[in-house]
Amino acid sequence: MELTADLQQQLLAAQRNEITEYHVYRNIAASLPDSSNRAVLQQIAADELGHYQKWKKHTRQEVSPRWLMVRFYTLISRLFGFTFGLKLMEQGEEGAQVNYNEIAQFIPDAIKIQADEHAHEEKLLNMLDEEHLRYAGSVVLGLNDALVELTGALAGLTLAFQNVRLIALSGLVTGIAASLSMAASEYLSTSSEKTDKKPVRAAIYTGIAYVFTVSALILPYLLLNNEYICLAISLTSAVLIIAVFNFYISIARGEKFRKRFFEMAGLSLSVAALSFVIGYAIRTWLGIDL
Repeated sequence: MELTADLQQQLLAAQRNEITEYHVYRNIAASLPDSSNRAVLQQIAADELGHYQKWKKHTRQEVSPRWLMVRFYTLISRLFGFTFGLKLMEQGEEGAQVNYNEIAQFIPDAIKIQADEHAHEEKLLNMLDEEHLRYAGSVVLGLNDALVELTGALAGLTLAFQNVRLIALSGLVTGIAASLSMAASEYLSTSSEKTDKKPVRAAIYTGIAYVFTVSALILPYLLLNNEYICLAISLTSAVLIIAVFNFYISIARGEKFRKRFFEMAGLSLSVAALSFVIGYAIRTWLGIDL
């Protein structure tokens, strides 16, 4: 069949997508220590290469992969886990499936390729067995508690002390003590549950998430001299941390971003506002002037 110019371009685009994803899957598979996950990704890579060869029969052209995208998704997968990297790439694949429906009017093979793409997504969902995703609940606990407690504490201390060094010192003491307490609580909680999570690792994930959040929120008070600017930066940092983490979870675990983001951000900022008022009231009531 003689291909129209438009159909030829669509086929070449689909062909380039397949060879690009082939290299991404192959690269990520090579870096995985788990043999079962690696075997699944190698099979998907082989399927992608097969799709490329099918398109090539129609276009009669070799197509180079998008090497920048290959490097990008490979790097993302190694930094943030293969689940996140591959699901992020799969989301970009959804637009290509619309083209498959159009192409299928002329080339029936497009239907089979589209069905394979759906099968790939199912395989990916079934192979989600990364350690940091198993302990995502522990990370959420550490992040959420640190954000709520520290934003509230810093807001209250800012009004009560009005001294960046005292605020930083108080915030660090509070944050470090709370991180140890939360890690211990998560250890005890996980120990009492019937789960495949290891209590020590769960405690470590919770503690690390807490300490990271505390460090990000306290940092402005260690670098700047205006306590109100420091508070504004800390609150902005809190919102950014919430946004980044919830974006990650929404991609890796397929959860809704908007609801979780507004829930966590609203809670943290509401506690900060209430603590700010309480700090002012206590300062006025006690007549403290530092």
